[in-house]
Amino acid sequence: QGEMVESGGDSVQAGGSLKLTCAASGYTSGYYMGWFRQPPGKEREGVATISIGGSTNYADSVKGRFTISRDVTTNTLYLQMNSLKLEDTAMYYCAAKRGGDFMTWVFNPRETQSWGQGTQVTVSS
Repeated sequence: QGEMVESGGDSVQAGGSLKLTCAASGYTSGYYMGWFRQPPGKEREGVATISIGGSTNYADSVKGRFTISRDVTTNTLYLQMNSLKLEDTAMYYCAAKRGGDFMTWVFNPRETQSWGQGTQVTVSS
């Protein structure tokens, strides 16, 4: 089992941008990777996932604004977030899953096998 460490969370004004980074040591080939978030007082929800081959899947709420990417040479996962909205405020978590259905994972956080410790994103008006 590896370790995932997120960074890049910050406070930003609505309309702004942030880039989150996840250093995922021990999660090399064979793992799907993803970003999930938990808004204050709400359940954890999927944001974006990326397959071993680079296919991506996004929650409807972030399509067109967020981009997930991964650098397999450095085991690093990224989330570029543009046009941030107040409702994007949440703790953002890096996640890993081995095997199973890639396309459904973003809608089913309980399928996640490993989590990072999270990084806070706060969007204000």
